[in-house]
Amino acid sequence: MGIEPQNVITKDNVEIEVDGILWANPGLDVEDIKKTFYNIDNWKKAVVQLAQTNLRQEFGKISLDESLVARETIAANLKHSLDKLTENWGLKVSKVEIKLIDPPNDIKVAMHKEKSAEQERRAMKTLAMGRFEAAEQEKLAELQRAEGEKAAAIMIAEGKAQAIKLVNEAADKYFTGNAKDLKVLEATESSLKDNTKVVLTEKGIKPSIILGDIPFQLKNEKGKE
Repeated sequence: MGIEPQNVITKDNVEIEVDGILWANPGLDVEDIKKTFYNIDNWKKAVVQLAQTNLRQEFGKISLDESLVARETIAANLKHSLDKLTENWGLKVSKVEIKLIDPPNDIKVAMHKEKSAEQERRAMKTLAMGRFEAAEQEKLAELQRAEGEKAAAIMIAEGKAQAIKLVNEAADKYFTGNAKDLKVLEATESSLKDNTKVVLTEKGIKPSIILGDIPFQLKNEKGKE
């Protein structure tokens, strides 16, 4: 049986239009049949009118926002109430459904604007979060790249230091005399490359003489010092 559309007032004083449908039937045992026959003349009309009255009461307990999301709860409460109220008529209400919940046009417009604003806010929040996460990822990538470059530079420096250490150790171990002679030759070459005057001794040219440490003096052919 259909519950015709009717206007109801919510708890927050908003008038909305609602309707529904219910399933009911007389009980099958003897006592229920007697109740339906003797206690009510037109049980179908009576149960629909009772449903309309209780529908107004159910919506009067909740706000508009609650009613828009509590369709199943309202139907369950209404079914329970009707089943109790029709017990004296020998009836069984098995199911109730709420089909229409229709707020006034101005409420619809306001709800639409609110929904649009909320969707826009969520979209902006999502976009901002996306940008933030991208920036964080870029920052992390830069840090990782810098750490990689730093690690590579350290490895190169350590490699060079190790190579120098190995060369020095090899020179100290295997080329001590040669390295010393090489230093003598380098000092001699540095002194001679700019036509520097040198002193010859009976032992030849030595860096010690070039640097000023002359062990003795020589006389020229005229006997001058």
